[in-house]
Amino acid sequence: MNFLKYSFVIAFSLLSTYHAQTFDGYALYNRQNNNNTYLIDKDGNIAHTWNCNVACNYTVLLKENGNIVRGGKYSNNQLNGAAIGGMVQEIDPNGSVVWEYVYSNSNHCQHHDICLIGDNVLLTAWEVKTANQVTAAGYSTNSDKWPTHFVELQPDGNGSASIVWEWHIWDHLIQDVDPNKPSYGNIADNPQLIDINMIQSQGGGPGGGPGGGGGDWFHVNGVDYNADLDQIAFSSRFASEIYVIDHSTSTAEAASHSGGNSGMGGDILYRWGNPSNYNTSGSQIIPDAVHDVRWIENDGRPNAGFLQVFNNEGAGNNQSTIDAIDATGSAGNGYTYNRTPGQAFEPTSYSWRYTCAYSAPGQSASNRMSNGNIFVNCSGGQGGAGIMYETDPTGNNIIWQYNGGGPAKAFRYECDYPGIITLLNNPCMVDLNNLADEKINIYPNPSNGLFTIYGLSSSLIKIKIIDAFGKIILESKQKEFDLSSYSSGLYNVIIEKESGELVIKKISLNK
Repeated sequence: MNFLKYSFVIAFSLLSTYHAQTFDGYALYNRQNNNNTYLIDKDGNIAHTWNCNVACNYTVLLKENGNIVRGGKYSNNQLNGAAIGGMVQEIDPNGSVVWEYVYSNSNHCQHHDICLIGDNVLLTAWEVKTANQVTAAGYSTNSDKWPTHFVELQPDGNGSASIVWEWHIWDHLIQDVDPNKPSYGNIADNPQLIDINMIQSQGGGPGGGPGGGGGDWFHVNGVDYNADLDQIAFSSRFASEIYVIDHSTSTAEAASHSGGNSGMGGDILYRWGNPSNYNTSGSQIIPDAVHDVRWIENDGRPNAGFLQVFNNEGAGNNQSTIDAIDATGSAGNGYTYNRTPGQAFEPTSYSWRYTCAYSAPGQSASNRMSNGNIFVNCSGGQGGAGIMYETDPTGNNIIWQYNGGGPAKAFRYECDYPGIITLLNNPCMVDLNNLADEKINIYPNPSNGLFTIYGLSSSLIKIKIIDAFGKIILESKQKEFDLSSYSSGLYNVIIEKESGELVIKKISLNK
C-alpha cells in the first residue's frame, strides 16, 4: 500500500459489518472545495483517484465511458453564493480534461447540482434580476434576486460544449398582489406557476438555511433526469419543495405554457412537500431543507419509479429522513399529473420513509440499490454527521459504513455499470454476455481498435460507427468490431433496435 493511500485510509475510518448482503459496488465522491475525486470499493480501498486541476463545488458523476463529470470552482466568478461553481468539466481516468465549459459572468453562474442527459450535462444556475425587474414583476424588494434556471450542455468534440436547451423559473411566475403587474392571478388555481412572493427572505422562507450571500432566491440544490418520461425533477431548499418539469420541449416552448409531451410547455407538472406555496391546505411534509431529489430506477427494485428525497429535518428535531413519493399514483396521461382542484398534489404524505441513523441539516444524498439496500450520504457540512453508509432493505441494520469526510453528495455504482467495467477492467468479473439490454456496454473502452458491444438482445437491427465529422465509416449487425486501421480519437456508436429506438454510445480509440 503506498503512503498516500495508507494515510487516506487511516484518516477516514471504515466500518464494515456483514449482517446482510452488502452491495458489491463502488462509491464515488469528491469532498466539497477539494480537487481530488475518489472511487472506493466496499472495503474502503481507493480503486481510482482523479487528481483534478480545480476544486469540485458539489457533484461528481461517473459516465458510462469511465470518465467523470463534475462541477468545478471557476477562479474568476463575479457572483458568490452557496456551492458556487461556475464551470463543468469532463475528465478522463488519467485526470486530463476532455472538455470544460465556463458558465459564469456578472449575469449568471453555475452552482450546486448537475445531472446527465445521455452524453449531455444539465447544470443549475442563477441569473441576475435587478431590484427594478423583480419589483415590476410583483415582488416588493430593494435588492437584486437570482432566480434559478437550467442549461443543457452538449459536448462539441473540440474541448468545449454548446448550449442546446434552457429553462427559466422567471418565465413561470404568478402573483396576486397587484393586478396592474404581469402574471396576476389566483395562486391556488395555478399550481403550475411559482408564486413570486412565496419566499420573502433569501436564506429564510419556509426552508431556512444558509443564504450564501448575494441573491440566491430559491436555493435550488438538486436535479435529476428521467429518460423514460423525458422530465426533470429539482429541489428547492428555501421553498421546502420539489418540482417536475417537461424536458421534451424546445427552449422556446420551455419559456411558454404549451408544447412538449405534457402540452404544458415549461410550466410545473408536479410539486410536492409544501402545499402552502400554492395557497393550498395540506401537510407540509418537508418542514425545512430538502436535497437530492431523484427518481428510483424503474427496474423492479423497491420503490421503483418513485421520487425520492433527502428530507434533512423530515422527522423534526434535526432528524433526517429519506422519503419516497409515489407520484405515479397521480399520473394523468403519462406525461402530466392529476390534481383535484383546491387540493394538494398527491400523495398527501410520504409513501415510504426511512429514518436515518445519522443526520445532516444540509446537502446529502441517498439511493435505493438494486438489491433493495438503502445507501445514504450524510454530508459533513453545517455540522452534519459526515458519514456515508448502507443499510439492509428493512433499514434496521447498517451493513456498511465509511467515515469519509462527508462530501456534499456521493453515489454508489453497481459492478455491472458500464463505467465501472470500463474504468476498472471488469473488477467483479461480470458476465458481459448476459448484461441487461438497458446496460449496453462497449468493452474495452478506450480501445486499440478491437472492441465488442455487450448487452444487446435479438431486437438489434444494425450498428453504425460515425467519426468526428459525422461520416459513417462502418455499418454492421455484428457485435465485434475492428477499427485498428482508423485514427485515434472519439467515435459515435449508433445502435438501432427493432423498435426503432436509437442507443448512442462512444468509443475512444487510443493506439
